[in-house]
Amino acid sequence: MTHGFLPDARFLPLRPCLIERMQEIAGAMNSELFCSLCEPLGFSVLSDAFGRVSAQEGSVWLLDQARENLVVAYNSGPRASEIVGFQQPLTSGIVSMVVASEQAFVENEVFKNANHSARLDNKLRVRTQSMIVVPFYFLNACRGVITCVQLENVMEADGAPKAADGTLRSFGVEDLQAVQMAASVVTGLIDFHALRTTVGWFFP
Repeated sequence: MTHGFLPDARFLPLRPCLIERMQEIAGAMNSELFCSLCEPLGFSVLSDAFGRVSAQEGSVWLLDQARENLVVAYNSGPRASEIVGFQQPLTSGIVSMVVASEQAFVENEVFKNANHSARLDNKLRVRTQSMIVVPFYFLNACRGVITCVQLENVMEADGAPKAADGTLRSFGVEDLQAVQMAASVVTGLIDFHALRTTVGWFFP
């Protein structure tokens, strides 16, 4: 630390209770609670990052309480109502791989990657062309991932195959860094709002 401040000794006896309460909040995390803690500023940060990398849409995936699935808690795209609540088992998929490894991922032609799960693609009748996935930390642990994608419509409304238009943009290292920065900012916001709520610290 470089700011010169040290923990106030008056609060040290309360630290176990604070940690316990933070763990309770983390264990209860779902889409509704996430949206409450993220607040408009957090969503603005995410939206700006998705726009900066020219992603068609982005999502926040959270571990469920059983730590068996990643569940979409937020999606920025026009089909968010179909995507929020989607569950991806931790036994498959690139998003699950990133949670397990806690290593960021960026790739183009994702549909060729053997680790890619097409469960959500099949539901939406699209193909994920390019993808960025970053671990999402809050309350002192990796609790999900943030993704952004370039999608290709592969089926017409009648179910017929649709020809690729070849206009999708690829993601690069700078795009990955932009999403990682946004994830860090949102982490700080959630941690702060959770702490503020726990101690009853509200501004006038």
